[in-house]
Amino acid sequence: MKNLKVIAFTHRHVDLKDLGNLVICNEELESRLINLKNNLDIPEIFYIATCNRVEFVFYGAHELTDDFIANFMDKMNFCVPSERLHCYLGQVNRYAGIEALNHLFRMSCSLESLVVGEKEILAQVRRAYEKCRDSGFTGDFLRLMMDRLVKTAKEVYTFTNISRNPISVVSLAYRKLKETKLPENPRILVIGSGETNQNLAKYLKKHKHSNFVVFNRTVANASTLARELNAESYPLSELKNYKNGFDVMITCTGAPEAIINSDLYQSLLNGQTDKKVIVDLAIPNDLDAQVLVDYPIHYIEVSSLQAIAEKNIQERYNELESADKIICENIKEFLPLIKQRRVEVAMRQVPDKIKEIRATALNEVFAHDLRNLDPQAREVLEKVINYMEKKYIKVPMVMAKEILVRNNETENN
Repeated sequence: MKNLKVIAFTHRHVDLKDLGNLVICNEELESRLINLKNNLDIPEIFYIATCNRVEFVFYGAHELTDDFIANFMDKMNFCVPSERLHCYLGQVNRYAGIEALNHLFRMSCSLESLVVGEKEILAQVRRAYEKCRDSGFTGDFLRLMMDRLVKTAKEVYTFTNISRNPISVVSLAYRKLKETKLPENPRILVIGSGETNQNLAKYLKKHKHSNFVVFNRTVANASTLARELNAESYPLSELKNYKNGFDVMITCTGAPEAIINSDLYQSLLNGQTDKKVIVDLAIPNDLDAQVLVDYPIHYIEVSSLQAIAEKNIQERYNELESADKIICENIKEFLPLIKQRRVEVAMRQVPDKIKEIRATALNEVFAHDLRNLDPQAREVLEKVINYMEKKYIKVPMVMAKEILVRNNETENN
């Protein structure tokens, strides 16, 4: 267990822009890891890169000293000036043994993410491992560790509430929108084509909504989003002339003050009097407060969603203790499995050795005596030898496992 090591650069200590210097493209990863393994004699390794972390997980008898990490990074051929590369030594997190295992489990359970409870991290870790496994960079130890890591993460996501309550404004807005009574395939008016509106509109499209129209100050940006939504697009200045009506308005612009007043809203209604749904994700709000007074509106706005998000974030943090308990239990179960596997590997040659001894005894040491035996006596001898061979193979393995169990019980008492 002591040979498990992690060299980690994360959002906690490294600026996200600087992390980009440590990302290795897929085309270069294999050659760089081969160079690293050959030069530093590392038996097993895999590499993880996400939007807020770069980590190297490996199995080897190396001390994580400054000199080793500097040599490690040098062999990885990062395209970073040497003086800048030296600065990373003050920003690196080093983990070894149980501490490394605990870190990897917590990371994969999203306890150390920018957004606690984000399930995507587990998928990212699995993909990173599988890529290196398929290229032959991992072995028996990391395979066993990954099996337990995946089991642990699934238990955390299943038996705690750490990922159940959404905390992104887009997810919460969509949930609120689903609670309203909308007509089938509603007319959706999208005002603004920034990232927030893009994400929400794409979310709606994914859930089979298809009747969109897009307005934006910059026509090119409106056209880009409109193409993805198979919708028409117009400059924001044309909003006052839009006469096709709407059922849902999604608005999020960067305007310093409200852009939809009562007169413009009345124009957009085009004579309709039913209650509309407005999702206003702008700060400050795009909808003038007077519109809410003058017209019946189901209003979903960003401040109320942020309040829900903050509550959900706190609920996720409240689950950290339960998640840590699950991780501790899995580590406790994992350690004897590693010891048992080590015994199995060490004992793997026992059957072959016993067969060699048998062959030498029958064909060399006692060959002359065996030729003088009558067939019946030789048959009995063969049965005795076969019986003894099976027992000599089985008994040491059983005894070794029993010793492990007793030692584990003693350590736990």
